[in-house]
Amino acid sequence: MNRKIMIAVAMGAALVAGATAAISGESEERAVNARQSLMHLYAFNLGQLGAMVKGEMEYNADLAKASADNLVKASTMNGMAMWPKGSSMDAEGMAGKTWAKADIWADGSDIGEKAKALREAAAQMADVAGNGLDAVKGAMGGVGGACKGCHEKFRAPKN
Repeated sequence: MNRKIMIAVAMGAALVAGATAAISGESEERAVNARQSLMHLYAFNLGQLGAMVKGEMEYNADLAKASADNLVKASTMNGMAMWPKGSSMDAEGMAGKTWAKADIWADGSDIGEKAKALREAAAQMADVAGNGLDAVKGAMGGVGGACKGCHEKFRAPKN
């Protein structure tokens, strides 16, 4: 009788462990999807500003200001839940689902400074976006540089 109980307990523990692993993997995938959605929002709003700067779209002060304000909102959102450890491209089950490098979570990572640079650049853009095309052009380098600084260090190229 004790042997049957021990087998049942062992099987139950194995099922719980398997379910926990599945939930954990699912949670990381959901986090990756959320952060990729956030990146799409950045790209959409920055794309509108960039199209104005490149002359592909007529400058529109209201749209420029709204796009810049959206960048500020997105960059100041608390997104910690979107970046759980174990959701990098080399984590188990994550290959092809993300291009985030594990360096993000490494001791001494400067990811916080990179996020701060984006927040500051977005705020500078929002301060001037409604003041004319030249103002947007002047602020574009800061936002683009903040994006590039993080992507170059913490994101692998998409193949």
